Amino acid sequence: MNRIHYKGLGDTIIDIVVYVSLIFLIIVTLYPFLNTLAVSFNDALDSSRGGIYLWPRKFSLYNYKSLLDRKQIFHASLVSVGRTVLSTLFCTFSTAMVAYTISRKDFVLRKLVSFIYVLTMYIDGGLVPTYFLIRSLGLTNNFWVYVLPGLVSAFNLIVVRTYINGLPDSLTESARVDGAGEFLIFWKIVLPLCKPVLATIALFVAVDNWNAWFDTFLYNSANAQLSTLQYELMKVLQSANTMTGSLLQALSRAAAGTSNTITPRAIRATMTVIVTVPIVIVYPFLQKYFVHGLTLGGVKE
Repeated sequence: MNRIHYKGLGDTIIDIVVYVSLIFLIIVTLYPFLNTLAVSFNDALDSSRGGIYLWPRKFSLYNYKSLLDRKQIFHASLVSVGRTVLSTLFCTFSTAMVAYTISRKDFVLRKLVSFIYVLTMYIDGGLVPTYFLIRSLGLTNNFWVYVLPGLVSAFNLIVVRTYINGLPDSLTESARVDGAGEFLIFWKIVLPLCKPVLATIALFVAVDNWNAWFDTFLYNSANAQLSTLQYELMKVLQSANTMTGSLLQALSRAAAGTSNTITPRAIRATMTVIVTVPIVIVYPFLQKYFVHGLTLGGVKE
């Protein structure tokens, strides 16, 4: 009896340690974002005093108003949304088609094509040759430079191909017996069964495109109409870091009776929240597909 009681006590201690560790991990993970959120909703001058932790001390929406009132920010948001949606749709569908092609055992070049795609994960042409290639294709100062160069990713292709290889061959064989062609099999049978892994790939592509800014800098920086939200964030952060004496100027304006102002720290916090919230909202809806798709797509019995 004592032994059973001791075992139960040991399990309880282990459970407490696990729960305390997880709570600590959650706090450490969430605190930076919650602190940034609090600073973004706090009065900018008040935030410069420090002492802001998990909630605003002096609530204000002026930080968001001052940034969202800028016409370029709103237009860049539309470009980022359009880029993310189109890239996610086209890239996911293109990756699924290529993955289905190289997963077919009767495709004689499937090993060669797979090898070429995998090779691109280890060998890169370099920044300068890539730029000249994009320019020769007429994609500089062009919206489609956000979509076309990354239609098929080698990593995503491997994940989807492995998932398709795990599907029963009897499904496609029975469809062929009934007279279905390859595209009909892909569209009616394979594609619906690949929803979990395709949702995973869609999440990868969406996050990558939403967070991307370097391609805007390389190819579309001369065209303000094609600027993305992340690129505008980068410019705002750079300007905020070089705002010499801005805090003293803000304090002077406050002393003169102008309370509404914004500081570099408030700019950084507000822009970070603006570009982070859309992905945070979308992710919970795809989380179950994300876990399920990676599990089945990465292991083949």
